[in-house]
Amino acid sequence: MYRDSHQVSAKVSLASGALYVISVAARLVELHPTTLRKYERVGFLEPSRTPGRTRLYSREDIRRLRQIKHLVDEREINLAGVHMALDLTEALTEIANAIDEAQDVVSLRRHVQAPLRAAFATLGALE
Repeated sequence: MYRDSHQVSAKVSLASGALYVISVAARLVELHPTTLRKYERVGFLEPSRTPGRTRLYSREDIRRLRQIKHLVDEREINLAGVHMALDLTEALTEIANAIDEAQDVVSLRRHVQAPLRAAFATLGALE
């Protein structure tokens, strides 16, 4: 699960934009750093690491943390529900991207079938 301690994650690059250490990320999303570590432990996100093992949170990590915070605080969803909601978010994002990139209806159908099946499976709605 954890990365090689001698490398920063491949997702960290000069083009990735701002990266935040855990204390700054925690302030940005108004959570305690311990909560961010817990969310990492349960698999909700995996921040990049420096060679010294310092966590680096990307803008996408911050967006995901804000979504988790909203689900827990505003929607009162437990961690199992958050996991399901994050899975559904990924499936819906794939569908939205397929719609944006579709050349025709046949192409659209082909690209959205797998994420739709995944979303229904997440909900236990497939036979």
